[in-house]
Amino acid sequence: MISIDRKHSHFVFGVLQAGLTSMIAAGIASFPSPTIVQFFGHWLGSWLIAWAIMLPVVVLAAPFIRTVSLALTRE
Repeated sequence: MISIDRKHSHFVFGVLQAGLTSMIAAGIASFPSPTIVQFFGHWLGSWLIAWAIMLPVVVLAAPFIRTVSLALTRE
């Protein structure tokens, strides 16, 4: 099992969040492909591009989003 120091958890969150979100979005965008082979080829290429773009966005935006969500909620 990988053990990453808790102080880096926002990076782990960013990697997982960007990966999952871009994977789903790329799958939806690739759905109209006529064959399963074309679907997976298009999906994989789209997912890798989307993940590369979304990863820095999520990592940089997560602390701000957390601050805003804490400000908008109460105990």
